[in-house]
Amino acid sequence: MNPSEIAQEFLRLGRCEACPVVDMHAHYVPYQGIYRPPHTPEEMMAAAERCGVEAMVSSGHLALVDMVLGNAEMAAVTEAYAGRWYGYAVINPNLAKEAERELSLYDQRPTFVGLKFHPSIHSYPLTGEGYRPALAFAAERHLLVLTHTWGHSAYDSPSHLAEVAGSYPDVTFLAGHSGYGEFDACMRVALEHENVYLELTAAYAVAGLLEDMVARVGAEKIVLGYDLPWFDPYYAIGCVLMAHLDEAARRAILFENGRRLLAPRRRI
Repeated sequence: MNPSEIAQEFLRLGRCEACPVVDMHAHYVPYQGIYRPPHTPEEMMAAAERCGVEAMVSSGHLALVDMVLGNAEMAAVTEAYAGRWYGYAVINPNLAKEAERELSLYDQRPTFVGLKFHPSIHSYPLTGEGYRPALAFAAERHLLVLTHTWGHSAYDSPSHLAEVAGSYPDVTFLAGHSGYGEFDACMRVALEHENVYLELTAAYAVAGLLEDMVARVGAEKIVLGYDLPWFDPYYAIGCVLMAHLDEAARRAILFENGRRLLAPRRRI
């Protein structure tokens, strides 16, 4: 039997009152015609509440295609659940004028806590010139930047992240998927850069990886995410609860780190 009191309460009740969850990597609405239950705001919030999520941060799927419409939609949805649901402003570096406009609107969207980059979808390297205005903006405001990272990518590999993290020390980077496929390299980036955190979406399912991350990087540099509505939060949370970790590490990953990172960026 798992000796964790947090895990035992979660197994009994489906949540743990003493150890809530902060989800740092979620999305919103169906993606390219793929049905992803739950996907309405009500369904997503209900799914989060069932498993004890106290705060969730999303970027809109629509914003990955049309950042103007998608960011406006994400702002409206999160403001309806202010205090529990937060947003990232998606920036497409291929559209400089539109990106500049989205940055100019950031301060008018009080539920936003940072920016979201997806270099692979936008086919634009994280180190490219097009991201620099957004990175300078994030640095000035000490924002979070959740960036997709993937092993051996031409656009967002751990080596790309290392370069921008070193150039923008006032930005806190969340390495989405922890450089999936190049985990060792991404762990080195997190070790070498105080402003880089490992984000667990999909990575949580790799046997033994979470224990390795905690041993090498430290639980205080890891945050939870699971791409809701793509993946089941219960499975993701369960991977943390059933990993061979102590209770302090579980608490750090499930909510303490996320809560600490959100605190100075929350405006509502």
